[in-house]
Amino acid sequence: MAEAGPKKRLAVDTNLLLDLAEGEDWSHEFRERFQAAGYALLAGPTVFQELAFASSHADEPKRGLARKVIAEARSWGIGAFEMNSVQRGIADQFAQRVLGRGLLPPEEDNDAAILAETSLAEIPLLVTSDQHLLEIEEDALLLLFNEADSDFLIPRTGASGKTIASQPRQPGR
Repeated sequence: MAEAGPKKRLAVDTNLLLDLAEGEDWSHEFRERFQAAGYALLAGPTVFQELAFASSHADEPKRGLARKVIAEARSWGIGAFEMNSVQRGIADQFAQRVLGRGLLPPEEDNDAAILAETSLAEIPLLVTSDQHLLEIEEDALLLLFNEADSDFLIPRTGASGKTIASQPRQPGR
């Protein structure tokens, strides 16, 4: 018998999850619409690491929002995808290449890792409200994916890690 549940997958980043916790209408509308259309919404290891760190070390209100995400993610239908140690190594190397090419500012190393993890998990889109990711130069990112010496980094339609969102968040969140 075929496995039940969503077959289509979208990755979500930390900012989108914080938007859900903050009660942003657009983020809940997005979640509900895409889940109703059969999409699984998944977050990778770096997203959960950012949330864990923020839940204990960030200033309010981010600390409270991170704690709410951790408490509510399952009820929102947000799942996780995992990476083995080899995949993490590949993701880390690719993230350094993204930063080295200046596609993201140096302090956005977690965003670069999230892009790489999304690609390695073969998820076609990363949904975000992060301004840095929304403004990434897509052609340069696709070129970097194509130059990667790993068969595991797979550019998808447009480019793996392509960002979509309806309400961009300003840097610093």
